[in-house]
Amino acid sequence: MRRSMRVGVLGLVLGVGNALAQQPGSLRPQVEAQAQRLEAQVIAWRRDIHQHPELGNREFRTGRLVADHLRALGLEVRAPVAHTGVVGVLRGGLPGPVVALRADMDALPVTEQSGLPFASTQKARWQGQEVGVAHVCGHDGHTAILMGVAQVLASLRERVPGTVVFLFQPAEEGPPPDEEGGAALMIREGALKDPAPSAIFGLHLNSRTPLGKAGVRGGPFMASGDTFRIVVQGSQTHAALPWLGVDPVVLAAQVVMGLQTIESRQVNVLLEPSVITVGAINGGNRPNIIPDTVELSGMIRALDETMRGDIRKRLIRTAEKIAESGGGSAAVTITPNYDVTVNDERLARLTAESLRATLGRDQVFVNPKVTVSEDFSAYQKLVPGVFFFLGVVPPDARPETVFPNHSPRFWIDERVLAIGVRTLTNVALDYLTAAAAPAAGD
Repeated sequence: MRRSMRVGVLGLVLGVGNALAQQPGSLRPQVEAQAQRLEAQVIAWRRDIHQHPELGNREFRTGRLVADHLRALGLEVRAPVAHTGVVGVLRGGLPGPVVALRADMDALPVTEQSGLPFASTQKARWQGQEVGVAHVCGHDGHTAILMGVAQVLASLRERVPGTVVFLFQPAEEGPPPDEEGGAALMIREGALKDPAPSAIFGLHLNSRTPLGKAGVRGGPFMASGDTFRIVVQGSQTHAALPWLGVDPVVLAAQVVMGLQTIESRQVNVLLEPSVITVGAINGGNRPNIIPDTVELSGMIRALDETMRGDIRKRLIRTAEKIAESGGGSAAVTITPNYDVTVNDERLARLTAESLRATLGRDQVFVNPKVTVSEDFSAYQKLVPGVFFFLGVVPPDARPETVFPNHSPRFWIDERVLAIGVRTLTNVALDYLTAAAAPAAGD
């Protein structure tokens, strides 16, 4: 009787070792050659996307660029998905499973200060204000890399053992207020169906890692992300007569400090990292008036779902009780945005071995857990997957001196783009080969 492909994959992953680079019929030499030939084109795509950034759910130009490219390669294309997303399907010439690869396309409401000749000068409306728009997280690189991967795999189509689904996703950074978007909407609109992948992989360019190095780890990898809003209600009065009202500014300040004691005194820091950040405080409009209300907003991040729920409860209780203690009140709203990104342990081992075979054994390390969030986690709720980091810091710079992701001065060493094409292509092929081998041998 034929064993299930899933069981075969898990057994093979455990013993894959160094054999990946020496597999009979390995496509690694062709991948290396193709990635090298494509490097200038991938850089050109990245620069074009960088110069024309678009916010979440508004990636119209980027989506068209991607869809036209995939159609020109002969892929099956569905677009738009989740407003502006693109799904491409490449059916290989050999039998095998289905693997998905994902790239995010959206930019951020940030005015770029990189000084690059192809820097963004785009403007857009965000939450009622005119803002600059820039690719300061690396999504332009992710999109260009996956376009390159699609071209390499299309050129090798007859030797690909299975099917590859390319997910070009909008709004990873979050959709505009009152809109749906991102990975969750991609899933609801069928991105993981017809065909349904048995594994999914993605990468992120990382400004804390040297060029040519990759970081991967199994298990919890990136934090959940919940947005909170706290409206502290007081009673407006003249600033010279604070005893005639209730000062929500003072109460809000006490709430900010109280929230930090959740992390420092109430959460077991030995279990998993977690962070509470207040990112905005708004209230009042004159120096001589104590306002009625002050609004706080921020994020909760955790690497354990149980801790995540516990921190939410503590945040609500802390805000409400502090406000009550001063005669006011606090209304707390918490909106879940991202779940914990949890890499499948067995697939993480396969990914690490694939990366070592591509980059060299010393170039791959166990990445520390990080408290930033990723909506790649939504796919992992349904499909085993792995998300890994690629470094963008050139050899002559120290990572701690390089502007981080989300900085208006963020930049990358563009040599990482060809590295990204090689690594992601090989990870996909190594997974497909490992998964197809048991079935072929039955």
